[in-house]
Amino acid sequence: MKRRDFLINSSLASGMLFVPSFVRAFENIPKKLIGHKKLVVIQLSGGNDGLNTVVPYRNDLYYKNRPNISIPKSEILNLNGELGLPPSMSSFKNLYDQGYVSIINNVGYPNPVRSHFRSADIWQTASDANEYKSSGWLGNYLDAYNQEAHMAIDVDNKLSLALKGKDISGIAAFDPKLLYRNANDPFFKKVIDHHMDEHLSEENLGYLYKQMIQAESSASYIFNKSKTYQSKADYPKNAFGKQLNTTASFINSHLETKVYYVSMGGFDTHFAEINRHKRLMNILSEGLEVFVNDLKQNDTFKDTLIMVFSEFGRRVEENGSNGTDHGAANNLFLITENLKKPGIYNNHPNLADLDSNGDLKYEIDFRQVYATVLEKWLEADPKKILGQNFDHLTFI
Repeated sequence: MKRRDFLINSSLASGMLFVPSFVRAFENIPKKLIGHKKLVVIQLSGGNDGLNTVVPYRNDLYYKNRPNISIPKSEILNLNGELGLPPSMSSFKNLYDQGYVSIINNVGYPNPVRSHFRSADIWQTASDANEYKSSGWLGNYLDAYNQEAHMAIDVDNKLSLALKGKDISGIAAFDPKLLYRNANDPFFKKVIDHHMDEHLSEENLGYLYKQMIQAESSASYIFNKSKTYQSKADYPKNAFGKQLNTTASFINSHLETKVYYVSMGGFDTHFAEINRHKRLMNILSEGLEVFVNDLKQNDTFKDTLIMVFSEFGRRVEENGSNGTDHGAANNLFLITENLKKPGIYNNHPNLADLDSNGDLKYEIDFRQVYATVLEKWLEADPKKILGQNFDHLTFI
């Protein structure tokens, strides 16, 4: 089995017991901890409808292409006289009005792919559309700077490809207490103690055992450190709210973790989009406002950058089921109090100049965003991690 397939398909690789990270105890490689800032990556899985999120409500082409699912002008929360938010994003508008949000329009990549899984892989590995990689861009960051597993946490029960490195990977920790209990399970320990030596030389099983060795110490560190803080914030009672609550507890308890990854699903709105998307935007918006305020109250927001993206946008024209099909370029949000250019960062979506499929053309390569975050926020070498140079942006 190829290593990539093994990593993705292995039940251990996606479960709580498999906590990817090469054991560093056997190597005298110095750890280089870069800076003190945190990055929180939020993936909107399924392809968020960017045009019904940041609405070009002054553009007649928007209403012409979406006679049934457009947001009425009378309901728009104005941003800059041309673009606005739907009423379900009033909490997000509060963050925007405080200067905490930069909206980057027309983000994508050349030769866009409209498959969920493939496009998500491209975003998570920072690859070209015709390039296949088995390690993620944040996993590469861990590799490049010899970081420990807990330096990148996926607040989920499985690990995103974005956090999987060639040698070192992050750790999946949706529930720190359960992670700690599983990692200290007698059976788990027995497997390591009695079978590790005979399999360490095998490529796939050896990789697994090396990962599992680190699981106990990483789980113990995360659990014991994070339990020192108990959030008083009133997070929404949904899965996304739970993830953000857990992430805030990690940050506010001062884990040395650099990167947190959160995913929110349900954005594949091929039919009956209006109510579904309204509910999703409300969940996203309310959760982010509580999260930011929680960090602010604990003086950690100033050192936290939140990036919100989706693997692609939706087609400009609505379909026959009152929904939208897979598109290409989309908007991306950056949230922090350290923005150099808050508000609308760049050009509005051009609805009069679409690609041959009827989708928005990209203006900014998503890897330009990554390169900027890596160098300006995480103080890392973008080329070392992304494999090539990308022009930087000026949002931070």
